[in-house]
Amino acid sequence: MMEQELNSKLRIQNNAPNAQRSKSFAFRAPQVNFTIQDFELGKIYGVGSYSKVVRAKKKDTGNVYALKIMDKKFITKENKTAYVKLERIVLDQLDHPGIVRLFFTFQDTFSLYMGLESCEGGELFEQITRKDQSSYEYPYPAILMSLPVKDFPYLKRVNNSTICSHCFLTCKALKPSPCKLLLWCMQKGRLSEEEARFYAAEVADALEYIHSMGLIHRDIKPENLLLTADGHIKVADFGSVKPMQDSRITVLPNAASDDKACTFVGTAAYVPPEVLNSSPATFGNDLWALGCTLYQMLSGTSPFKDASEWLIFQRIVARDIRFPNHFSDEARDLIDRLLDIDPSRRPGAGPDGYASLKNHPFFREVDWDSLRSQTPPCLAAEPKAHSTRSSGEDHDSSLNPSHIGDGSARTNDGNGGATSSSEAGSITRLASIDSFDSKWKQFLEPGESVLMISMVKKIQKLTSKKVQLILTNKPKLIYVDPSKLVVKGNIIWSDNSNDLSIQVTSPSQFKVCTPKKVLSFEDAKQRAMQWKKAIEALQNR
Repeated sequence: MMEQELNSKLRIQNNAPNAQRSKSFAFRAPQVNFTIQDFELGKIYGVGSYSKVVRAKKKDTGNVYALKIMDKKFITKENKTAYVKLERIVLDQLDHPGIVRLFFTFQDTFSLYMGLESCEGGELFEQITRKDQSSYEYPYPAILMSLPVKDFPYLKRVNNSTICSHCFLTCKALKPSPCKLLLWCMQKGRLSEEEARFYAAEVADALEYIHSMGLIHRDIKPENLLLTADGHIKVADFGSVKPMQDSRITVLPNAASDDKACTFVGTAAYVPPEVLNSSPATFGNDLWALGCTLYQMLSGTSPFKDASEWLIFQRIVARDIRFPNHFSDEARDLIDRLLDIDPSRRPGAGPDGYASLKNHPFFREVDWDSLRSQTPPCLAAEPKAHSTRSSGEDHDSSLNPSHIGDGSARTNDGNGGATSSSEAGSITRLASIDSFDSKWKQFLEPGESVLMISMVKKIQKLTSKKVQLILTNKPKLIYVDPSKLVVKGNIIWSDNSNDLSIQVTSPSQFKVCTPKKVLSFEDAKQRAMQWKKAIEALQNR
């Protein structure tokens, strides 16, 4: 058994290379004799290549955990055993309020399980996307309408569309309105500077501890920064962690992430240029990612976002950074320094250590000694799927640059009845029907209508293939081969989020999770969150 093998090898010999010398080692988080039946499983927190994390309530105690479930067969087949062992060992030894805690492990024939601290506030990424900036003060639309596109550096006219080159939203109205697109871009989710400062400070505080232990996290991003129920940050997902030569963590020769610290890991939008150039990883890697994360908190998008990973990498290497006008001088300066091409010059990585980061003017008002006892920003509630607008309230759907659809149409509910126009509208306003034509109607039953349709990439381990993803009001979720016009997959529908859930991993990528499989898709038009909302709206109808 993998876990038993790990335990049996935790007696480190004095001649073990690159490991702290110790005659014996005892886990703080024990291996226990639990089974999966001991838990009441809830919603899925996240999905990875060989694992998923679900909310799990212990039936006898009522304690709630984030249960990480890892596929043994996949781990063995893909040679991930060392990564899993290292993550377990590292999490067991870290002890900091800004890092998720490991409580126990167990296993069965098919899976390994880690019982982790449950962060009920969700991901920082979700908080960023949930924030509604519509109350911010912007120039009156009539003033914006009178200004040419050239006055807005991110807006470009391409054929009959107005495109934001920064966040890649597109207005395809017959008469493109820079005003509406600009307002949409400015109102998309982002945090206030006060909120971003607090979260950035807590991440920096946790990173200082991680680095003091001789570890590089190597995958800092908003999706791996979790929030407790009261709103404090916890760093999670140590699957890419790299112990340095002088690490204070007890590690084993058979539990190493890779032979060289320059191995490419992490997420494209947050990878520093030195890693792309195959230079050894340093603590500066995490500080670069902190700079990217701070930028995303303040703008709603990552600093090097582009249409493909290759273009993202080109922008990273060229250090092509474009700062929105609403960034303060202090925020702009800190991000600019954290995104220095030379990792040794990034605040926190130089000879002054984290003092140079903590003393930056952006953090002037932060009391570092009492940071974890301060009141965090209020958490934004998960948005309701249905529209809460009153019947007399005017709704300008054109503010959504990708919206096309008739909210007044009657739609079949799959049970022989029909939904009301208001209910149908609350769902179709979430949808983006940009490629519907007669050839897709052959996949619909009489009375069935399309709520959302888009050409997406179905991502597999080594390949990806374009498919037409179609959501209908039946409800039905299928994907079709666009060239052969053949249904390639029919995702079993369920109104229960435990049996069907959507995990958004980036603005363009999302996963459809069912008990038997996880399907990964990429929507080039950045509609991952719209897919999630549209599907959840149907589940909650």
